[in-house]
Amino acid sequence: MESTLTDYLESQEDLVREAALALPHQFSQCTYPLGPLRQAVYLCLTCPEHRGICSACSIACHTNHEQLELFPKRNFRCDCPTTVVAHQCTLRAKPEEENTSNTYGQNFRGVFCRCGRPYDAKTERETMIQCLVCEDWFHESCCNLQERPGTREPSPAPVPAPAPPDAILEEDDVASEASSSGLPPPLISGNDYESFVCAACAFDHKIFQQWAGTPGAIIVVRDGVNAPWRLEQGLPHDGITPLEVDVSLTTPMTGAKRPLSPSDHSPESKRIRTSYGTPELMRTACLAPPSNSAASQIFAGGIRAALDQATSLGTGDIFFKEGFRNRWCRCATCLPLLQIHPYLLEEEDTYEPPEDPDSGFSLEELGMRALERLPRDRAIDGIHAFQEMRNDLMSFLRPFAQEGKVVNEDDVRGFFATLAENSKKTQS
Repeated sequence: MESTLTDYLESQEDLVREAALALPHQFSQCTYPLGPLRQAVYLCLTCPEHRGICSACSIACHTNHEQLELFPKRNFRCDCPTTVVAHQCTLRAKPEEENTSNTYGQNFRGVFCRCGRPYDAKTERETMIQCLVCEDWFHESCCNLQERPGTREPSPAPVPAPAPPDAILEEDDVASEASSSGLPPPLISGNDYESFVCAACAFDHKIFQQWAGTPGAIIVVRDGVNAPWRLEQGLPHDGITPLEVDVSLTTPMTGAKRPLSPSDHSPESKRIRTSYGTPELMRTACLAPPSNSAASQIFAGGIRAALDQATSLGTGDIFFKEGFRNRWCRCATCLPLLQIHPYLLEEEDTYEPPEDPDSGFSLEELGMRALERLPRDRAIDGIHAFQEMRNDLMSFLRPFAQEGKVVNEDDVRGFFATLAENSKKTQS
């Protein structure tokens, strides 16, 4: 019996630890009062409305509903407590007005990528990557990183790209993941780039087209319709040695920036690495690199031609390498184009619910913390009641220990049923 009880207690402790790792935050407050912000968004598939809910409402209000995680979306306000969603929000008593500033792309209909396929974790086989600009998700095969699999088998849910440096997969992990999905490694792996910009966004923003296919901004191209796909990332401008240029000579940026790597110990005011011009020229001259010929050919043909699988020489998708924010030109022409989208200049903060102070505590510890919050007289009554129950439980278990019997579920249920019955008699 002792080993059985020990195993049970250990299993309960394991469950508590797993719960603390999976849900380390408090989910008692809807984010609606905080206004639009970048936060994790969920789509409730059970509710008929194609709207988004915050992580707190996904747990507190839609617990028994089927949901799909859309991952972070910027400038988004939770729809759960609004009048548009019929299901009542349990965290906000008063219905709120509709969120007219929210943007609802195709992800809110449960479909993703330029191919418009729905995502199903049970059948999806490919890794998907998120566009920095539109925040839609794209299959690696739709970005020409690998052949499209013929069947859809279970695979891990999509993970945001980019990942923080300390969370990026190592080469062995990438190969292991590809092997477990039955697919070969992609043409470019997650640790080869920091951010991804899809073709549609690249065609909509001239600033991306200028940098596509240049150092630090990889594109996937082919030399002919029957040629294999390859990476095109250009070469440093001929005859010019890369320079370290002080940011103080350009328009200043606000906010602290994430270091380029764990080994980078440079000060908060980073230095921009560039291969073009001199510090004196930075005040007046544009330091954007010469356009890549392969990229120019892609963007000159229009997005329809770029996405035609039968004839395309490249989609125009761009994979920006680590530290790309430090490589932008900040001349009078380029900087205003970047300032339209502040996340191109500095990394965004993503809202996380407050930490749960009870996360990681055992049931016994949680019980003691609850007693500490009670008035003294009620806490003493609670301790006495617990001691009485403990004594009754020990008296109940003693015969089993003496006879070497195993306590089964029916025995435990019977004990607590008797305990409840005695409590009712005492109260009456």
